[in-house]
Amino acid sequence: MSIKLDLYKIFCEVAKYNSFSKAAKSLYMTQPAVSQSIMQLEGELDVRLFTRTPKGVILTNEGKLLFEYANSAINLIDVGEKKLIETKNLMVGDLKIGVGDTISRYFLLPYLEKFHNKYPNIKFKIINRTTIELCALLKSGEIDIAICNLPIEDSSIEVKELMIIHDIFVCGANYRDKIPMPLSFEDLTKLPLILLEYTSNSRQYVEKYILSKGIKIEPEIELGSHELLLEFAKINLGISCVIREFSNEYLQKGLLYEVKLIEEIPERSIGVCSLKSVSLSPSSTRFVEILEDERKK
Repeated sequence: MSIKLDLYKIFCEVAKYNSFSKAAKSLYMTQPAVSQSIMQLEGELDVRLFTRTPKGVILTNEGKLLFEYANSAINLIDVGEKKLIETKNLMVGDLKIGVGDTISRYFLLPYLEKFHNKYPNIKFKIINRTTIELCALLKSGEIDIAICNLPIEDSSIEVKELMIIHDIFVCGANYRDKIPMPLSFEDLTKLPLILLEYTSNSRQYVEKYILSKGIKIEPEIELGSHELLLEFAKINLGISCVIREFSNEYLQKGLLYEVKLIEEIPERSIGVCSLKSVSLSPSSTRFVEILEDERKK
């Protein structure tokens, strides 16, 4: 097929110029080589494509019919090649990112802004889901990369750590002086706890660790976002489990106070995830590079 494609390219050039010699010059070939190629194509198709005239050649009726389709096909291939080059150079394309609400708000936004300023023609598609749901979307090919709370235990997914985070408990002013600190995990269970919904990777990580110490925690309130955890704790509805790095504004302004524990919950990470069996697109590769470069600074 590749040989025949070359023949069609030569055929289209001859048809455009109505001349073997001009086509040869355009293709950087010799005229005999062009003539031989046309003869080969006519032989394979068993049809005459050109009629010779004193001024050059003209298409036969059969040649006109073939040229209509062959020229369109060659043009489409050329357009496809140009689009591919544009994509490689990040002049066009899209980037499908899966991310949780909390990470999207408190971590991802500045990186989206930097990438967009540098590559404005790349279109974003952002999908907000839980970590478990994002892993499923990644494996189904619906997103290119996912930025998730770690750990993720899935051998088909490649993970690159981006940022260390710490799970802490916080309270409002009314609880601050009532709670004897530092607290044990057992003492913590006696307080009105506010946690994320159970499907959250963050919730499961904290519960699993405390359970490994023989203590089971049960929330009085379950919420769907990190921001609500902060707001509910601020108005003294209970003790919220939050991520310290995403709660700095509340802590620094004195709107919330960290509940000191005898034993801290081990640190974990946020990471960018991709499918091991699939190569990243040029836009995905560049976005991941920006994430990694910025975190190293």
